[in-house]
Amino acid sequence: MCKSACELLGSRIRSGLNAQGSAFPWPGGPELHGKQESEEPGTHSVPLLGAADLGCGSRGKNSNRKGVRTKSSEKAASDDHSIPVTRGDVRQGCPPLGLETLKITDFQLHASTVKRYGLGAHRGRLNIQAGINENDFYDGAWCAGRNDLHQWIEVDARRLTRFTGVITQGRNSLWLSDWVTSYKVMVSNDSHTWVTIKNGSGDMIFEGNSEKEIPVLNELPVPTVARYIRVNPQSWFDSGSICMRLEILGCPLPDPNNYYHRRNEMTTTDNLDFKHHSYKEMRQLMKVVNGMCPNITRIYNIGKSHQGLKLYAVEISDHPGEHEVGEPEFHYVAGAHGNEVLGRELVLLLMQFLCQEYLARNARIVRLVEETRIHILPSLNPDGYEKAFEGGSELGGWSLGRWTHDGIDINNNFPDLNTLLWEAEDRQNIPRKVPNHHIAIPEWFLSENATVAVETRAVIAWMEKIPFVLGGNLQGGELVVAYPYDMVRSLWKTQERTPTPDDHVFRWLAYSYASTHRLMTDARRRVCHTEDFQKEDGTVNGASWHTVAGSLNDFSYLHTNCFELSIYVGCDKYPHESELPEEWENNRESLIVFMEQVHRGIKGIVKDLHGKGIPGAVIAVEGVSHDIRTASDGDYWRLLNPGEYVVTAKAEGFTSSTKTCMVGYDMGATQCDFTLGKTNLARIREIMERFGKQPVSLPARRPKLRGRKRRQRG
Repeated sequence: MCKSACELLGSRIRSGLNAQGSAFPWPGGPELHGKQESEEPGTHSVPLLGAADLGCGSRGKNSNRKGVRTKSSEKAASDDHSIPVTRGDVRQGCPPLGLETLKITDFQLHASTVKRYGLGAHRGRLNIQAGINENDFYDGAWCAGRNDLHQWIEVDARRLTRFTGVITQGRNSLWLSDWVTSYKVMVSNDSHTWVTIKNGSGDMIFEGNSEKEIPVLNELPVPTVARYIRVNPQSWFDSGSICMRLEILGCPLPDPNNYYHRRNEMTTTDNLDFKHHSYKEMRQLMKVVNGMCPNITRIYNIGKSHQGLKLYAVEISDHPGEHEVGEPEFHYVAGAHGNEVLGRELVLLLMQFLCQEYLARNARIVRLVEETRIHILPSLNPDGYEKAFEGGSELGGWSLGRWTHDGIDINNNFPDLNTLLWEAEDRQNIPRKVPNHHIAIPEWFLSENATVAVETRAVIAWMEKIPFVLGGNLQGGELVVAYPYDMVRSLWKTQERTPTPDDHVFRWLAYSYASTHRLMTDARRRVCHTEDFQKEDGTVNGASWHTVAGSLNDFSYLHTNCFELSIYVGCDKYPHESELPEEWENNRESLIVFMEQVHRGIKGIVKDLHGKGIPGAVIAVEGVSHDIRTASDGDYWRLLNPGEYVVTAKAEGFTSSTKTCMVGYDMGATQCDFTLGKTNLARIREIMERFGKQPVSLPARRPKLRGRKRRQRG
């Protein structure tokens, strides 16, 4: 990569965004460039520390946290003579330490007592989800063993940190109502001597939660420097117990002498726009990238959301706007759940990266762009995203903005074609009534009264128009790649491995992403919530995880040629934007490798004796009960793992053709073309139609011939 070219492009993107009235500054401040911000006035340190003059990097400069302080916090700020923290400062304060993102390890969390292991301190993380059986190994909060004023949960930051706030939730539970309504905060340098945050001369009482899911932010009246921080519940819901999930806001202080921390700090050399983008900012970023790379990019929209926001997509190709015969089509979709924001930002970063690297003549990226037609749809549910964006990265909770404006979950809003296929297989009328591919959408689904989101209809029309070969929909809240089927075949089960006929291909595709991700296949990493996906190397069959009827993955496979997978890119659905550079480094190689898999298998053109492509021809692979069809120009792509395959091409009115096609281990699909001749009946019909005659219907002709012969004999 030509670094100077990328830096030039980055500066041009920045100037282009700001010239268009964008309200955000370019990120990449102190922590990326080695600069340190001096400590703000009013910062307190723990007594005897002598570190009041230490500063810390402003990692949260562009924070999307939009919390409002509780009344107790505001009162304390007015009582104290230090400089108060204003609402504007909340957005520019310190980022989360990383309880939700798992940067804080289980060994850094301690508690006074625990109800049981599944409710230990290691489960006291913001937005952590409980298992189906809440008495199991994984439960939904830290819960104290006793309900008294001596209970606490503690975080060891492992280095001096400027603490600025605490965010709390209650227990995640379907059955129980447990949350803390008020608490004290204490800090320490050695975990033995503790100092309580004061409200004037007395201990400060922070207002906690009024229900169990909505996060509540309380800022410390004055930022305080220490290593340890402890939350001490003072009151809790009357009918419940002391249970809580939390996140700590704090800026780790610079420590150039600590090799451990320097080794584990993630930085990136890519000059990209690491921030959360509103709808308007996303649109502007697309325009700027299009202006930088006009020869390989095109902006278009596939429809509108319920609120009328256009569903914008970016095409990246050496001939944008046209399908090139023999060139496969790929797509990334993000933001089906509006609050799963990381995927949205990753594909926006990918869009910038591909433009930069293409201009820098990175051979790998140039080859990918010139041999693939790439489509990126960053925000399928912009209405939901705007709700989540308003709440912010820490205060949105687990579900704010998940659904469309009219309350529909896009991820399972597609027609259930699985049941149609499986019922037909059970009746043994395949493929006469229901084919094993390109299954028609039921009429009820197409009616105006059907509960179908306008966003869902837009995606269906998009996928029917473009012959996608491979696609990934990016989601959040877990770290795994899920492949179809997503729906169980047994009606009485909620979890059951349900493989497709292309199970080996899907498992390879899933592994290609997971194995190149920095964390997915790391056996040492902690599970996000309750599921441990290490037994399949960071991949899972969707139905064996939890059944979903009408998923995008199953619909794509059964209605189009596209092999679609769900890629869950992070435990935290909406990470603080200071985490975006590290998340980009975690996913960058995977995003590229997965796109390259579109060139694995066989490809070719099915044409007639005159060399004209035959659209809609069926490509069948012996031993795989799932066919695909050729595009409008007669070209096709069939994803297959390395091996030898007997392939048949057939089309109505043509004789079929069969040949053996070999797929190697090297990247690049094997060319496997077919030429089909017309059947005798088709040729007769063609000749008669040419001369203005109607073909004779043989079944109707036979009774007339028999009657004529009987009359002749009589």
